[in-house]
Formats: sequence, structure tokens, C-alpha cells
Amino acid sequence: QKNSCILPEDLKNFYLMTDGFQMTWSVKTNDTPMPLGSMVINSVSKLCRLGGSSMYTLPNAPTLADLEDDTDEEGNGDKPEKPHFDSRSLIFELDPCNGNGKVCLVYKHAKPVVSPDTEIWFLDRALYWHFLTKTFTAYYRLLITHLGLPQWQYTFTSYGVSPQAKQWFNMYKPITINTALLSEEADSFVNKLEPNKVFKSKNKTPVIKKKPPSQPAGSQKSHTSMTSSKTSSLAGNSSRK
Repeated sequence: QKNSCILPEDLKNFYLMTDGFQMTWSVKTNDTPMPLGSMVINSVSKLCRLGGSSMYTLPNAPTLADLEDDTDEEGNGDKPEKPHFDSRSLIFELDPCNGNGKVCLVYKHAKPVVSPDTEIWFLDRALYWHFLTKTFTAYYRLLITHLGLPQWQYTFTSYGVSPQAKQWFNMYKPITINTALLSEEADSFVNKLEPNKVFKSKNKTPVIKKKPPSQPAGSQKSHTSMTSSKTSSLAGNSSRK
């Protein structure tokens, strides 16, 4: 009511469910937890408007609206029109990004009546605008999928994240930071399963039956002579009878 605008339906439903959102997670280095990920959606009370107040308390101090330049390239083709710091747009801060910039809810057409169409933009520390998503739901999914890693919003800028943040991305979100490699080699991040190596067939070795040791030739001859003598004696006895 104060700003004569209506929240988008998805963001309104979010605030009806919970008044803001904050989730942080840490990594343990040398048994010492170090804060790393941070996911923040400001509460309604912190959904402050940007560009309305002076940057300093001095009289005639400059405001964000004084940064407007009519020579800035407007949206053409695939590039959307950038927000304005003056009265042409209404800008509200969704996420302070730990001082790395600001994620903003933007009403780009505020005159003569505030348009209900909103977009989510990222304002970097140099006060340049970068488009993120058209809806809050899409931005919320981006926030979750990027795990709230430091400077993740800079992956949507032309200059990207810092080398230190890139190391964290390579560790926890390598597909996001290597999209060019992914487009060239679609299978570079796919776990390749080679059944021949994983499921190796265990060939059973045939059991060789041991043959009894062969007797020497001399013993065989004596054995046959003994049997022949026995048969001859038996024949003699029968003839005698």
C-alpha cells in the first residue's frame, strides 16, 4: 500500500507461508567450521525500496537516481530493458548477497500506474544490472540449485565469479562453472559405466583329478608273473584231483 504496488502471486504465496528465509551451511577445515553457503530471502519488513533515499546525509547529496544515463542501451532483441533507479521503476531488495551485490524485485514500469509484471535482477557492486529470471519461483529454484555458494549470482554476468569462488564451485557445483565444457562434451560429467570392468565374470578353474601314481615296470612284471604262477598251480591241483 505504501508503494502502490501488488506483490506477484508466487512471492505473495511465499510470504503467506513464511516471512522470509535464511539458510546457511559450513564446511569443516582442520576441524574448524567455516561458513560458506548462504541462502536469503528478506522478510517483508526488510523488503526495502532502493533509490528513494539519499546515499549520504548531507544536503543535496546524490541519490541512485542521479546515476541514470539516458545513453544507456535499452533492451533490444534478446536483451531485456534494464531497470531504472528513478521513478520509472520500483526496486526492492530481496537478498543483500553478503555485500557482494543485491538481488532485487523490479517493477520496471511504474508510470502512470505500476505494472503488476515483475522481474528478478542482480545489481552488482559497480551498480550494473544483470537479468536473472522473470519470476520469483524461477529465482528461488536457482538459489537452491546453486546451494547459496559465494557470488553465485555472478555466474549470470559477463565477468563471472572470482577465482576463489570458482574453487568452491569446482568442488560442490562443477557442472555450473563448466557449462562451456559441458556443451562441447556432453559426456564429460556423466559417470561412465563399463559392465565388463564392474561385473567381472569369475571363471571357475576346472578341478583336475589326480591320477594314482603309475607303478614302475619291474613291479608290474613281478605282479603278472605272480598271478600266472598262481593260475598254473591252481590248474595242477585240479588235474590231480
